[in-house]
Amino acid sequence: MDTLLLARLQFATTTSLHFLFVVVTLGLVTLLVGMQTTWFLTGNPKWERLTRFWGQLYVINYVLGIASGIVMEFQFGLNWSGLSRYVGNVFGAPLAIETLVAFFLESTFLGMWIFGWHRLRRGVHLALLWGVALTAYASAFWIMVANAWLQHPVGYQVRDGVAQLTDFGALLTNPTLGMALGHVLAAGLLTGGMLMASVSAWHLLRRTTDFALHRTSLRIGLVTAALAVSLVQGFGFAQFGPVGEFQPTKFGGGPTADAAVAEWTTRFGPGDYTPPALSSVGLGFMILIGFTLGCVWLLLPLLWRDLVIRLRFPLWLTLLALPLPFVAVILGWLAREVGRQPWAAYGLLPTGRAVSDVDPGLMLASLIGFSLLLGALTVANWTLLARHAARGATDPALGRPPGVLGDEPRPTPAFA
Repeated sequence: MDTLLLARLQFATTTSLHFLFVVVTLGLVTLLVGMQTTWFLTGNPKWERLTRFWGQLYVINYVLGIASGIVMEFQFGLNWSGLSRYVGNVFGAPLAIETLVAFFLESTFLGMWIFGWHRLRRGVHLALLWGVALTAYASAFWIMVANAWLQHPVGYQVRDGVAQLTDFGALLTNPTLGMALGHVLAAGLLTGGMLMASVSAWHLLRRTTDFALHRTSLRIGLVTAALAVSLVQGFGFAQFGPVGEFQPTKFGGGPTADAAVAEWTTRFGPGDYTPPALSSVGLGFMILIGFTLGCVWLLLPLLWRDLVIRLRFPLWLTLLALPLPFVAVILGWLAREVGRQPWAAYGLLPTGRAVSDVDPGLMLASLIGFSLLLGALTVANWTLLARHAARGATDPALGRPPGVLGDEPRPTPAFA
């Protein structure tokens, strides 16, 4: 058994599973902001019911996503102590800001939003949800700042064998950051839109009582997915320019790649500096799925006079397409991360020097334990999401007025 391989497998597994929670969070919170803002402006109770229904699914995903994120963070100290020691002063800065500023604020705003129904003024309650959304986007921004630095280290100097941050502004203007961040945010919108459209399609196929409500959410989901998939494609292809310039070995060879390999051989010794073929394979399948999801534009004309519902087969297509954005985001993340190999920080720190000096047996036990825990959280999340989504929007628990349908005071037992 190879400690490095086991550590990489563990990080790939936990990061991929955690990212499934992240894209749902980013997508749904944006749609929730739109629905609750519409309810605030129009006073139409339909938008309140939609906000409560989709908000409940959002809260379930968020709570379990927090647990998966905490599990993932342990690995930096346990499995990648070489990375923490050598580049922690630079790489750790955006991660600390994400935790202290974005994550804590986001959780606080969300808690106040959950328990503020019928207790806070509608404007204050809406402002809290806007706070949740903005801090969620801020969290994604700082995470991508940290990841972009690993893809293309900037704003640092190596002093006494340790990378030291010298230009914080360079982190924020990293040429590999902008398009990658836009790609991730658009992927979140695409995933949230497809989730909303697919759940609505399922209810419309079953002809549940909330027909008008799910018809509205179907329209919102399809339009959001159509707009988002175009952004995903645009930001995705726009990244090939910076990748070719700053990561010449990622998706091919050429004179620039040969020059980089020659420099690395001089600095770090002979070795294989070619990324595994898995990165290119993942990229190819991700692009294929992206073009397939682009066909959602063909469904938009069918929204006229509810043809998408009357014909029924578009509903089945929408329902069956639900796994595609999740598969695509995992493939995209693997292409980005595997394509960086054999570097933990591209051109600066080889992965072999970043891994902790841990016994392979212990690393294997860690891999199995973390994978089982993250797998259990993922299964629990989707089981709860499916169960609550199937109940429909008749009367979600989130935002239920006190003393109504389940909140009535219970009689005291005689033996109390």
